[in-house]
Amino acid sequence: MLDIIIVGGGPIGIACAIEAEKKGFSYLILEKGSIANSLYNYPLYMRFFSTAERLEIDEIPFITSSPKPGRQDALEYYQGITRQRKLNIKLYEEVLMIQKDKNNFQVTTSKTGYLAKNVIIATGFYDIPNLLHVKGEDLQKVHHYYTEPYPYAQQKVVVVGASNSAVDAALEIYRKGGEVSMIIRGAEIGNRVKYWVKPDIENRIAEGSIKAYFNSELTEITESAVKFKNENGEQDIENDFVLALTGYLPDFQFLKNAGIILEGDADIPVHDDNTMETNVKSLYLAGVVCGGRNTHLWFIENSRIHAKKIIKHITNS
Repeated sequence: MLDIIIVGGGPIGIACAIEAEKKGFSYLILEKGSIANSLYNYPLYMRFFSTAERLEIDEIPFITSSPKPGRQDALEYYQGITRQRKLNIKLYEEVLMIQKDKNNFQVTTSKTGYLAKNVIIATGFYDIPNLLHVKGEDLQKVHHYYTEPYPYAQQKVVVVGASNSAVDAALEIYRKGGEVSMIIRGAEIGNRVKYWVKPDIENRIAEGSIKAYFNSELTEITESAVKFKNENGEQDIENDFVLALTGYLPDFQFLKNAGIILEGDADIPVHDDNTMETNVKSLYLAGVVCGGRNTHLWFIENSRIHAKKIIKHITNS
């Protein structure tokens, strides 16, 4: 019997493990992929909005030569902490079910089962794409994840969305010789785009290097084109690849199967902001999963505190 099982081996799951260890709790992190798996799957050249000190956990220095750390910096940092602290973690072991039995939890994984007094879900949101639900979305030319620009050189690429990931992809592909068009629901590039990138994309659009269709909605994808609509009616453009970078969602079914109630249009999991405990006693949430569909509300720098809140509540229970 473990005191705590932590589902998810990303930065916030690691922070929870460190706090648990400080209090002498027996714990185990269960991670379906590699350490900081979501970060591993980020674009290769991605840079964080936050500075290094805002990504630190447990006041362990995050040393980097760049003002804004990148993907590899973060992987070195969080994986380095896991090695240095010898955290109790099992990788490539997916949690399939969390069931409450009287006062304890039965946690079933892809390999075995565990018993725990408390469970912390810190699973993030990067595994499930926010689908477009349009005809042709299942074609091989459609990608919901972006890694690097080289496969798209000299190709006609449509990027759907105007988030940080969409803007980064559009700029990188354009600079590697891709012909880039952006289909954007809103009237402009959003204010949440990194402040040092926003003028770049706006200038490329203004000069015509990247074509942007604002107030537009994708309606169909074919092998050779995409169709969309806006105030000018139905339009179509020739196309080789579609990058549907419209965001990602937590695994809501997994949360519901664990007994957690989801509220409102945003499917926000019921939890106490002071303790992070859900409507299921001794089952806690940490990190971006707390925001439901509002995945922009929580990120590493403002959800590190969740670890301390949770362990404090378990200690005093």
